[in-house]
Amino acid sequence: MSAVARSGAAAHAPVHRGPITVSVMLATIMQALDTTIANVALPHMQGSLGATYDQISWVLTSYIVAAAIVMPLTGFLSARFGRKRIFMASIVGFTITSMLCGAAMNLTQIVLFRLLQGVFGASLVPLSQAVLLDTYPRERHGPAMALWGLGVMVGPILGPTLGGWLTEYYDWRWVFYINLPFGLLAWFGLGLYVRETELDTRRRFDLAGFAMLSLGVGALQMMLDRGGTLDWFASTEIVVEAMLAGLGLYLFVVHIFTHAQPFIEPALFRDRNFSVGLLFIFVVGMILLTTMTLLPPFLQNLMGYPVVDVGLLLAPRGVGTMFSMFLVGRLSGRVDARLQLVAGLLLAAFSQWEMTQFDLDITGWDVVRTGIVQGLGLGFLFVPLSTVAFSTLAPRLRTEGTALFSLVRNIGMSIGVSVVITMLSSNTQANHAGLAQFIEPFSFALRAAASNGVVDPGTPLGLSLLDAEVTRQAATLAYLQDFRMMTWVTLAALPLVLLLRGRPAAPAAD
Repeated sequence: MSAVARSGAAAHAPVHRGPITVSVMLATIMQALDTTIANVALPHMQGSLGATYDQISWVLTSYIVAAAIVMPLTGFLSARFGRKRIFMASIVGFTITSMLCGAAMNLTQIVLFRLLQGVFGASLVPLSQAVLLDTYPRERHGPAMALWGLGVMVGPILGPTLGGWLTEYYDWRWVFYINLPFGLLAWFGLGLYVRETELDTRRRFDLAGFAMLSLGVGALQMMLDRGGTLDWFASTEIVVEAMLAGLGLYLFVVHIFTHAQPFIEPALFRDRNFSVGLLFIFVVGMILLTTMTLLPPFLQNLMGYPVVDVGLLLAPRGVGTMFSMFLVGRLSGRVDARLQLVAGLLLAAFSQWEMTQFDLDITGWDVVRTGIVQGLGLGFLFVPLSTVAFSTLAPRLRTEGTALFSLVRNIGMSIGVSVVITMLSSNTQANHAGLAQFIEPFSFALRAAASNGVVDPGTPLGLSLLDAEVTRQAATLAYLQDFRMMTWVTLAALPLVLLLRGRPAAPAAD
Protein backbone atom coordinates (compact mmCIF):
# COMPACT_ATOMS: atom_id res chain seq x y z
CA MET A 1 0.00 0.00 0.00
CA SER A 2 1.35 3.45 -0.89
CA ALA A 3 2.07 6.19 1.62
CA VAL A 4 -0.93 8.10 0.30
CA ALA A 5 -3.18 5.12 0.80
CA ARG A 6 -1.91 4.61 4.33
CA SER A 7 -2.73 8.24 5.12
CA GLY A 8 -6.43 7.57 4.64
CA ALA A 9 -6.35 4.61 7.02
CA ALA A 10 -3.91 5.93 9.58
CA ALA A 11 -6.59 6.15 12.22
CA HIS A 12 -7.72 2.54 11.81
CA ALA A 13 -9.21 0.87 14.87
CA PRO A 14 -8.55 3.73 17.28
CA VAL A 15 -8.95 3.02 20.97
CA HIS A 16 -10.41 6.42 21.88
CA ARG A 17 -13.40 6.77 19.56
CA GLY A 18 -15.52 8.53 22.18
CA PRO A 19 -13.12 11.44 22.93
CA ILE A 20 -12.23 11.76 19.24
CA THR A 21 -15.92 12.02 18.32
CA VAL A 22 -16.56 14.67 21.00
CA SER A 23 -13.55 16.72 19.92
CA VAL A 24 -14.47 16.53 16.25
CA MET A 25 -18.09 17.45 17.04
CA LEU A 26 -16.99 20.52 19.01
CA ALA A 27 -14.92 21.75 16.07
CA THR A 28 -17.81 21.08 13.67
CA ILE A 29 -20.39 22.87 15.82
CA MET A 30 -18.06 25.83 16.33
CA GLN A 31 -17.66 26.36 12.60
CA ALA A 32 -21.26 25.53 11.68
CA LEU A 33 -22.64 28.00 14.22
CA ASP A 34 -20.60 30.79 12.71
CA THR A 35 -22.30 30.43 9.32
CA THR A 36 -25.48 31.99 10.73
CA ILE A 37 -24.89 33.21 14.29
CA ALA A 38 -23.56 36.61 13.19
CA ASN A 39 -26.46 37.35 10.84
CA VAL A 40 -28.91 38.48 13.52
CA ALA A 41 -26.25 40.67 15.14
CA LEU A 42 -25.50 42.68 11.98
CA PRO A 43 -27.84 45.60 12.82
CA HIS A 44 -26.22 45.93 16.26
CA MET A 45 -22.72 45.77 14.71
CA GLN A 46 -23.77 48.42 12.21
CA GLY A 47 -24.76 50.85 14.94
CA SER A 48 -21.77 50.06 17.14
CA LEU A 49 -19.19 50.40 14.35
CA GLY A 50 -20.87 53.31 12.54
CA ALA A 51 -21.20 51.44 9.23
CA THR A 52 -23.74 51.55 6.43
CA TYR A 53 -25.78 48.47 5.50
CA ASP A 54 -23.62 47.82 2.44
CA GLN A 55 -20.43 48.13 4.48
CA ILE A 56 -21.55 45.88 7.33
CA SER A 57 -22.55 43.16 4.82
CA TRP A 58 -18.82 42.66 4.20
CA VAL A 59 -18.68 41.02 7.64
CA LEU A 60 -20.54 38.10 6.06
CA THR A 61 -19.08 38.38 2.56
CA SER A 62 -15.44 38.32 3.67
CA TYR A 63 -15.99 35.13 5.69
CA ILE A 64 -17.92 33.33 2.94
CA VAL A 65 -15.49 34.18 0.14
CA ALA A 66 -12.36 33.34 2.17
CA ALA A 67 -13.78 29.98 3.28
CA ALA A 68 -14.84 29.10 -0.26
CA ILE A 69 -11.38 29.82 -1.70
CA VAL A 70 -9.37 28.03 1.01
CA MET A 71 -11.60 24.96 1.49
CA PRO A 72 -10.31 23.09 -1.62
CA LEU A 73 -6.76 23.40 -0.20
CA THR A 74 -7.66 21.00 2.63
CA GLY A 75 -6.70 17.82 0.77
CA PHE A 76 -3.30 19.06 -0.38
CA LEU A 77 -2.35 20.60 2.99
CA SER A 78 -3.34 17.43 4.85
CA ALA A 79 -1.32 15.25 2.50
CA ARG A 80 1.80 17.40 2.71
CA PHE A 81 1.79 18.44 6.37
CA GLY A 82 -0.44 15.89 8.12
CA ARG A 83 -4.13 15.99 8.80
CA LYS A 84 -3.80 16.34 12.57
CA ARG A 85 -1.40 19.29 12.28
CA ILE A 86 -3.67 21.12 9.84
CA PHE A 87 -6.76 20.37 11.95
CA MET A 88 -5.21 21.67 15.18
CA ALA A 89 -3.71 24.73 13.48
CA SER A 90 -7.13 25.52 11.99
CA ILE A 91 -8.81 25.31 15.39
CA VAL A 92 -6.20 27.59 16.98
CA GLY A 93 -6.45 30.11 14.15
CA PHE A 94 -10.25 30.06 14.12
CA THR A 95 -10.49 30.55 17.89
CA ILE A 96 -7.96 33.42 17.97
CA THR A 97 -9.58 35.23 15.04
CA SER A 98 -12.98 34.78 16.71
CA MET A 99 -11.65 36.59 19.77
CA LEU A 100 -10.24 39.33 17.53
CA CYS A 101 -13.62 39.72 15.81
CA GLY A 102 -15.26 40.22 19.19
CA ALA A 103 -12.66 42.80 20.17
CA ALA A 104 -12.76 44.72 16.84
CA MET A 105 -13.08 48.49 17.27
CA ASN A 106 -13.91 49.50 13.70
CA LEU A 107 -15.25 48.13 10.42
CA THR A 108 -11.82 47.54 8.83
CA GLN A 109 -10.69 45.38 11.75
CA ILE A 110 -13.77 43.17 11.89
CA VAL A 111 -13.81 42.61 8.11
CA LEU A 112 -10.11 41.65 8.18
CA PHE A 113 -10.55 39.34 11.18
CA ARG A 114 -13.66 37.73 9.63
CA LEU A 115 -11.65 37.08 6.47
CA LEU A 116 -8.94 35.36 8.51
CA GLN A 117 -11.63 33.46 10.43
CA GLY A 118 -12.93 32.15 7.11
CA VAL A 119 -9.41 31.09 6.09
CA PHE A 120 -8.90 29.03 9.25
CA GLY A 121 -12.49 27.77 9.46
CA ALA A 122 -12.61 26.48 5.88
CA SER A 123 -10.97 23.15 6.75
CA LEU A 124 -12.80 22.37 9.99
CA VAL A 125 -15.91 20.66 8.59
CA PRO A 126 -14.21 18.55 5.87
CA LEU A 127 -11.42 17.50 8.25
CA SER A 128 -13.90 16.54 10.95
CA GLN A 129 -15.82 14.38 8.47
CA ALA A 130 -12.63 12.72 7.20
CA VAL A 131 -11.41 11.99 10.74
CA LEU A 132 -14.71 10.36 11.70
CA LEU A 133 -14.80 8.26 8.52
CA ASP A 134 -11.32 6.93 9.37
CA THR A 135 -12.09 6.55 13.07
CA TYR A 136 -15.02 4.19 12.58
CA PRO A 137 -15.13 0.99 10.48
CA ARG A 138 -17.22 1.09 7.30
CA GLU A 139 -20.16 -0.78 8.86
CA ARG A 140 -20.47 2.01 11.46
CA HIS A 141 -20.17 4.95 9.08
CA GLY A 142 -23.94 5.52 9.24
CA PRO A 143 -24.09 6.22 12.99
CA ALA A 144 -20.81 8.19 12.77
CA MET A 145 -22.20 10.43 10.02
CA ALA A 146 -25.38 10.88 12.08
CA LEU A 147 -23.31 12.31 14.92
CA TRP A 148 -21.27 14.48 12.56
CA GLY A 149 -24.40 15.64 10.77
CA LEU A 150 -25.85 16.90 14.04
CA GLY A 151 -23.18 19.57 14.17
CA VAL A 152 -23.30 20.47 10.48
CA MET A 153 -27.09 20.68 10.27
CA VAL A 154 -28.13 21.85 13.72
CA GLY A 155 -25.40 24.50 13.96
CA PRO A 156 -26.80 26.75 11.20
CA ILE A 157 -30.36 26.12 12.42
CA LEU A 158 -29.67 27.08 16.05
CA GLY A 159 -27.24 29.87 15.11
CA PRO A 160 -29.91 32.61 14.75
CA THR A 161 -31.56 31.54 18.02
CA LEU A 162 -28.31 31.64 19.99
CA GLY A 163 -27.10 34.77 18.21
CA GLY A 164 -30.36 36.60 18.90
CA TRP A 165 -30.30 35.63 22.57
CA LEU A 166 -26.66 36.67 23.06
CA THR A 167 -27.19 39.96 21.22
CA GLU A 168 -30.40 40.77 23.09
CA TYR A 169 -29.21 40.00 26.62
CA TYR A 170 -25.44 40.54 26.40
CA ASP A 171 -23.66 42.12 23.42
CA TRP A 172 -23.03 41.29 19.75
CA ARG A 173 -19.39 40.61 20.60
CA TRP A 174 -20.42 37.47 22.45
CA VAL A 175 -21.45 35.77 19.21
CA PHE A 176 -17.68 35.54 18.59
CA TYR A 177 -16.43 35.09 22.18
CA ILE A 178 -18.61 31.97 22.57
CA ASN A 179 -16.19 30.07 20.29
CA LEU A 180 -13.43 30.11 22.92
CA PRO A 181 -14.57 27.12 25.07
CA PHE A 182 -15.42 25.09 21.95
CA GLY A 183 -12.01 25.77 20.46
CA LEU A 184 -10.04 24.97 23.61
CA LEU A 185 -11.82 21.67 24.27
CA ALA A 186 -11.58 20.57 20.62
CA TRP A 187 -7.86 21.41 20.48
CA PHE A 188 -7.03 19.46 23.65
CA GLY A 189 -9.09 16.45 22.53
CA LEU A 190 -7.49 16.28 19.10
CA GLY A 191 -4.01 16.71 20.53
CA LEU A 192 -4.48 13.84 22.97
CA TYR A 193 -6.36 11.25 20.96
CA VAL A 194 -6.14 11.75 17.18
CA ARG A 195 -3.29 10.04 15.31
CA GLU A 196 -1.26 11.85 12.70
CA THR A 197 -1.52 10.65 9.11
CA GLU A 198 1.33 9.65 6.82
CA LEU A 199 2.82 12.46 4.74
CA ASP A 200 2.91 12.46 0.95
CA THR A 201 6.05 14.50 0.27
CA ARG A 202 5.96 13.63 -3.43
CA ARG A 203 2.82 15.65 -4.05
CA ARG A 204 3.44 19.04 -5.64
CA PHE A 205 1.26 22.09 -5.29
CA ASP A 206 -0.70 22.83 -8.47
CA LEU A 207 -0.62 26.63 -8.35
CA ALA A 208 -2.36 27.07 -11.72
CA GLY A 209 -5.23 24.78 -10.73
CA PHE A 210 -5.66 26.45 -7.37
CA ALA A 211 -5.58 29.91 -8.96
CA MET A 212 -8.28 28.99 -11.50
CA LEU A 213 -10.53 27.40 -8.87
CA SER A 214 -10.02 30.33 -6.49
CA LEU A 215 -10.91 32.79 -9.22
CA GLY A 216 -14.04 30.87 -10.21
CA VAL A 217 -15.33 30.14 -6.71
CA GLY A 218 -14.37 33.54 -5.26
CA ALA A 219 -16.01 35.48 -8.11
CA LEU A 220 -19.11 33.28 -7.91
CA GLN A 221 -19.49 33.85 -4.18
CA MET A 222 -18.99 37.60 -4.60
CA MET A 223 -21.61 37.68 -7.35
CA LEU A 224 -24.13 35.72 -5.29
CA ASP A 225 -23.54 37.73 -2.14
CA ARG A 226 -23.66 41.20 -3.71
CA GLY A 227 -26.04 40.58 -6.61
CA GLY A 228 -29.20 41.40 -4.70
CA THR A 229 -27.77 44.68 -3.39
CA LEU A 230 -26.48 45.81 -6.78
CA ASP A 231 -29.54 44.79 -8.86
CA TRP A 232 -27.73 41.84 -10.42
CA PHE A 233 -26.75 42.20 -14.08
CA ALA A 234 -27.72 45.86 -14.18
CA SER A 235 -24.42 46.34 -12.31
CA THR A 236 -21.05 46.28 -14.08
CA GLU A 237 -19.47 44.67 -11.03
CA ILE A 238 -21.84 41.69 -11.15
CA VAL A 239 -21.32 41.24 -14.90
CA VAL A 240 -17.54 41.19 -14.43
CA GLU A 241 -17.80 38.75 -11.50
CA ALA A 242 -20.07 36.44 -13.52
CA MET A 243 -17.60 36.41 -16.43
CA LEU A 244 -14.67 35.73 -14.10
CA ALA A 245 -16.58 32.93 -12.36
CA GLY A 246 -17.47 31.25 -15.63
CA LEU A 247 -13.95 31.62 -17.03
CA GLY A 248 -12.22 30.42 -13.87
CA LEU A 249 -14.43 27.32 -13.43
CA TYR A 250 -14.21 26.40 -17.13
CA LEU A 251 -10.39 26.64 -17.15
CA PHE A 252 -10.23 24.65 -13.91
CA VAL A 253 -12.32 21.77 -15.30
CA VAL A 254 -10.14 21.62 -18.42
CA HIS A 255 -7.00 21.81 -16.28
CA ILE A 256 -7.77 18.92 -13.91
CA PHE A 257 -8.38 16.53 -16.81
CA THR A 258 -5.27 17.53 -18.75
CA HIS A 259 -2.61 18.24 -16.08
CA ALA A 260 -0.27 15.49 -14.88
CA GLN A 261 -0.76 16.33 -11.17
CA PRO A 262 -3.94 18.41 -10.94
CA PHE A 263 -5.07 20.32 -7.85
CA ILE A 264 -8.05 17.99 -7.39
CA GLU A 265 -7.75 14.27 -8.20
CA PRO A 266 -9.86 13.32 -11.26
CA ALA A 267 -10.30 9.91 -9.62
CA LEU A 268 -12.88 11.53 -7.34
CA PHE A 269 -15.27 12.02 -10.25
CA ARG A 270 -14.87 8.45 -11.49
CA ASP A 271 -16.65 7.26 -8.35
CA ARG A 272 -20.35 7.13 -9.26
CA ASN A 273 -21.79 7.50 -5.77
CA PHE A 274 -19.52 10.42 -4.94
CA SER A 275 -20.31 12.26 -8.19
CA VAL A 276 -24.07 11.82 -7.72
CA GLY A 277 -23.62 12.77 -4.07
CA LEU A 278 -22.13 16.11 -5.12
CA LEU A 279 -25.26 16.89 -7.18
CA PHE A 280 -27.45 15.77 -4.30
CA ILE A 281 -25.64 17.79 -1.62
CA PHE A 282 -25.93 20.87 -3.84
CA VAL A 283 -29.73 20.55 -3.64
CA VAL A 284 -29.61 19.82 0.10
CA GLY A 285 -27.53 22.98 0.54
CA MET A 286 -30.21 24.99 -1.25
CA ILE A 287 -32.91 23.55 1.01
CA LEU A 288 -30.91 23.93 4.22
CA LEU A 289 -30.70 27.72 4.49
CA THR A 290 -33.44 29.09 2.24
CA THR A 291 -36.25 28.59 4.75
CA MET A 292 -34.06 29.92 7.56
CA THR A 293 -33.39 32.99 5.41
CA LEU A 294 -37.04 33.65 4.57
CA LEU A 295 -38.81 32.98 7.88
CA PRO A 296 -37.06 35.55 10.17
CA PRO A 297 -37.99 38.61 8.03
CA PHE A 298 -41.47 37.14 7.43
CA LEU A 299 -42.08 36.79 11.16
CA GLN A 300 -40.42 40.07 12.16
CA ASN A 301 -41.45 42.46 9.39
CA LEU A 302 -44.89 41.15 8.49
CA MET A 303 -46.11 39.59 11.73
CA GLY A 304 -44.32 41.77 14.28
CA TYR A 305 -42.47 39.11 16.28
CA PRO A 306 -39.43 40.31 18.27
CA VAL A 307 -36.07 38.76 17.35
CA VAL A 308 -35.87 36.56 20.47
CA ASP A 309 -39.31 35.05 19.81
CA VAL A 310 -38.34 34.40 16.20
CA GLY A 311 -35.33 32.42 17.40
CA LEU A 312 -37.52 30.36 19.72
CA LEU A 313 -40.01 29.61 16.95
CA LEU A 314 -37.24 28.42 14.62
CA ALA A 315 -35.43 26.30 17.23
CA PRO A 316 -37.80 23.26 16.96
CA ARG A 317 -36.56 22.77 13.39
CA GLY A 318 -33.25 21.73 14.95
CA VAL A 319 -35.08 19.39 17.34
CA GLY A 320 -36.66 17.64 14.36
CA THR A 321 -33.25 17.30 12.73
CA MET A 322 -31.68 15.86 15.88
CA PHE A 323 -34.48 13.31 16.28
CA SER A 324 -34.30 12.12 12.68
CA MET A 325 -30.50 11.86 12.81
CA PHE A 326 -30.76 9.73 15.93
CA LEU A 327 -33.31 7.55 14.15
CA VAL A 328 -31.18 7.34 10.99
CA GLY A 329 -28.21 6.21 13.04
CA ARG A 330 -30.30 3.30 14.35
CA LEU A 331 -31.62 2.46 10.87
CA SER A 332 -28.18 2.45 9.26
CA GLY A 333 -27.45 -0.96 7.75
CA ARG A 334 -31.07 -2.07 8.21
CA VAL A 335 -32.93 0.21 5.78
CA ASP A 336 -31.66 1.04 2.29
CA ALA A 337 -30.13 4.53 2.32
CA ARG A 338 -31.99 5.36 -0.89
CA LEU A 339 -35.34 4.82 0.84
CA GLN A 340 -34.23 7.15 3.63
CA LEU A 341 -33.31 9.79 1.04
CA VAL A 342 -36.75 9.49 -0.58
CA ALA A 343 -38.40 9.88 2.83
CA GLY A 344 -36.28 12.94 3.55
CA LEU A 345 -37.10 14.62 0.24
CA LEU A 346 -40.83 13.96 0.65
CA LEU A 347 -40.88 15.28 4.23
CA ALA A 348 -38.95 18.43 3.25
CA ALA A 349 -41.21 19.01 0.23
CA PHE A 350 -44.36 18.47 2.32
CA SER A 351 -43.26 21.03 4.93
CA GLN A 352 -42.48 23.59 2.22
CA TRP A 353 -45.85 22.95 0.57
CA GLU A 354 -47.51 23.56 3.93
CA MET A 355 -45.67 26.89 4.13
CA THR A 356 -47.26 27.90 0.83
CA GLN A 357 -50.54 27.95 2.81
CA PHE A 358 -49.24 30.54 5.31
CA ASP A 359 -51.01 33.86 5.77
CA LEU A 360 -50.72 36.71 8.26
CA ASP A 361 -53.11 34.98 10.67
CA ILE A 362 -50.98 31.90 11.30
CA THR A 363 -50.02 31.04 14.87
CA GLY A 364 -46.62 30.23 16.30
CA TRP A 365 -47.62 26.56 16.34
CA ASP A 366 -47.89 26.59 12.52
CA VAL A 367 -44.26 27.74 12.28
CA VAL A 368 -43.12 25.19 14.86
CA ARG A 369 -45.04 22.30 13.25
CA THR A 370 -43.74 22.89 9.73
CA GLY A 371 -40.24 23.49 11.08
CA ILE A 372 -40.20 20.15 12.90
CA VAL A 373 -41.34 18.32 9.75
CA GLN A 374 -38.68 20.04 7.65
CA GLY A 375 -36.04 19.27 10.27
CA LEU A 376 -37.04 15.60 10.17
CA GLY A 377 -36.68 15.61 6.38
CA LEU A 378 -33.24 17.24 6.44
CA GLY A 379 -31.98 14.67 8.93
CA PHE A 380 -33.13 11.84 6.66
CA LEU A 381 -31.32 13.52 3.77
CA PHE A 382 -27.96 14.52 5.15
CA VAL A 383 -26.80 11.41 6.98
CA PRO A 384 -27.62 8.70 4.37
CA LEU A 385 -26.24 10.94 1.64
CA SER A 386 -22.96 11.51 3.50
CA THR A 387 -22.64 7.77 4.10
CA VAL A 388 -23.46 6.64 0.56
CA ALA A 389 -21.36 9.31 -1.16
CA PHE A 390 -18.17 8.07 0.56
CA SER A 391 -19.02 4.35 0.70
CA THR A 392 -17.06 3.47 -2.45
CA LEU A 393 -14.43 6.22 -2.33
CA ALA A 394 -10.83 5.11 -1.74
CA PRO A 395 -9.58 6.10 1.74
CA ARG A 396 -6.70 8.11 0.25
CA LEU A 397 -9.26 10.41 -1.42
CA ARG A 398 -11.45 10.99 1.64
CA THR A 399 -9.94 14.25 2.88
CA GLU A 400 -10.02 15.78 -0.59
CA GLY A 401 -13.51 14.41 -1.13
CA THR A 402 -14.90 15.83 2.10
CA ALA A 403 -13.48 19.26 1.22
CA LEU A 404 -15.16 19.18 -2.20
CA PHE A 405 -18.37 17.85 -0.63
CA SER A 406 -18.48 20.76 1.83
CA LEU A 407 -17.60 23.30 -0.87
CA VAL A 408 -20.45 22.17 -3.14
CA ARG A 409 -22.87 22.25 -0.18
CA ASN A 410 -21.81 25.81 0.64
CA ILE A 411 -22.20 26.90 -2.98
CA GLY A 412 -25.66 25.37 -2.99
CA MET A 413 -26.55 27.35 0.12
CA SER A 414 -25.25 30.58 -1.42
CA ILE A 415 -27.11 30.07 -4.69
CA GLY A 416 -30.30 29.05 -2.90
CA VAL A 417 -30.29 32.12 -0.66
CA SER A 418 -29.50 34.45 -3.57
CA VAL A 419 -32.30 33.01 -5.72
CA VAL A 420 -35.02 33.22 -3.06
CA ILE A 421 -34.04 36.75 -1.99
CA THR A 422 -33.99 37.94 -5.61
CA MET A 423 -37.33 36.29 -6.32
CA LEU A 424 -38.76 37.77 -3.14
CA SER A 425 -37.86 41.28 -4.23
CA SER A 426 -39.03 40.95 -7.85
CA ASN A 427 -42.24 39.10 -6.94
CA THR A 428 -43.11 41.68 -4.29
CA GLN A 429 -42.94 44.42 -6.93
CA ALA A 430 -44.96 42.39 -9.43
CA ASN A 431 -47.56 41.45 -6.83
CA HIS A 432 -47.84 45.07 -5.70
CA ALA A 433 -48.54 46.18 -9.28
CA GLY A 434 -51.13 43.41 -9.68
CA LEU A 435 -52.94 44.09 -6.40
CA ALA A 436 -52.90 47.86 -6.91
CA GLN A 437 -55.19 47.40 -9.93
CA PHE A 438 -58.02 46.54 -7.55
CA ILE A 439 -57.66 49.82 -5.66
CA GLU A 440 -60.14 51.85 -7.70
CA PRO A 441 -63.30 53.92 -6.89
CA PHE A 442 -65.71 51.13 -7.84
CA SER A 443 -64.17 48.54 -5.51
CA PHE A 444 -66.85 47.27 -3.13
CA ALA A 445 -64.31 46.45 -0.40
CA LEU A 446 -62.73 49.89 -0.62
CA ARG A 447 -66.09 51.67 -0.46
CA ALA A 448 -67.10 49.55 2.54
CA ALA A 449 -63.85 50.37 4.33
CA ALA A 450 -64.30 54.08 3.61
CA SER A 451 -67.92 54.12 4.79
CA ASN A 452 -66.92 52.39 8.05
CA GLY A 453 -64.17 54.92 8.68
CA VAL A 454 -61.36 52.39 8.36
CA VAL A 455 -59.56 54.38 5.68
CA ASP A 456 -60.15 57.57 3.75
CA PRO A 457 -58.66 57.26 0.22
CA GLY A 458 -59.29 60.95 -0.34
CA THR A 459 -56.48 62.01 2.04
CA PRO A 460 -52.69 61.55 1.82
CA LEU A 461 -52.72 59.57 5.07
CA GLY A 462 -55.43 57.28 3.75
CA LEU A 463 -53.55 56.67 0.51
CA SER A 464 -50.36 55.96 2.49
CA LEU A 465 -52.18 53.40 4.64
CA LEU A 466 -53.64 51.76 1.55
CA ASP A 467 -50.23 51.52 -0.10
CA ALA A 468 -48.70 50.04 3.07
CA GLU A 469 -51.36 47.34 3.22
CA VAL A 470 -50.99 46.50 -0.47
CA THR A 471 -47.23 46.22 0.00
CA ARG A 472 -47.73 43.99 3.03
CA GLN A 473 -50.03 41.63 1.14
CA ALA A 474 -47.76 41.66 -1.92
CA ALA A 475 -44.76 40.69 0.23
CA THR A 476 -46.75 37.91 1.90
CA LEU A 477 -47.66 36.46 -1.48
CA ALA A 478 -44.00 36.71 -2.59
CA TYR A 479 -42.89 34.63 0.41
CA LEU A 480 -45.43 31.96 -0.49
CA GLN A 481 -44.18 31.94 -4.08
CA ASP A 482 -40.65 31.32 -2.80
CA PHE A 483 -41.86 28.41 -0.66
CA ARG A 484 -43.64 26.95 -3.71
CA MET A 485 -40.49 27.20 -5.81
CA MET A 486 -38.42 25.40 -3.15
CA THR A 487 -41.07 22.66 -2.99
CA TRP A 488 -40.53 21.94 -6.69
CA VAL A 489 -36.72 22.13 -6.33
CA THR A 490 -36.88 19.52 -3.57
CA LEU A 491 -39.10 17.17 -5.57
CA ALA A 492 -36.86 17.61 -8.63
CA ALA A 493 -34.03 15.90 -6.72
CA LEU A 494 -35.97 12.60 -6.45
CA PRO A 495 -34.59 11.12 -9.74
CA LEU A 496 -31.04 11.42 -8.36
CA VAL A 497 -31.85 8.62 -5.91
CA LEU A 498 -32.09 6.19 -8.82
CA LEU A 499 -28.46 6.91 -9.79
CA LEU A 500 -27.07 5.85 -6.39
CA ARG A 501 -25.92 2.33 -5.63
CA GLY A 502 -27.74 1.10 -2.55
CA ARG A 503 -25.35 -1.38 -0.99
CA PRO A 504 -22.02 -0.93 -2.78
CA ALA A 505 -18.97 -3.04 -2.28
CA ALA A 506 -16.17 -1.89 -0.02
CA PRO A 507 -13.99 0.85 -1.48
CA ALA A 508 -10.63 0.11 -2.93
CA ALA A 509 -7.65 0.74 -0.72
CA ASP A 510 -5.80 2.65 -3.39
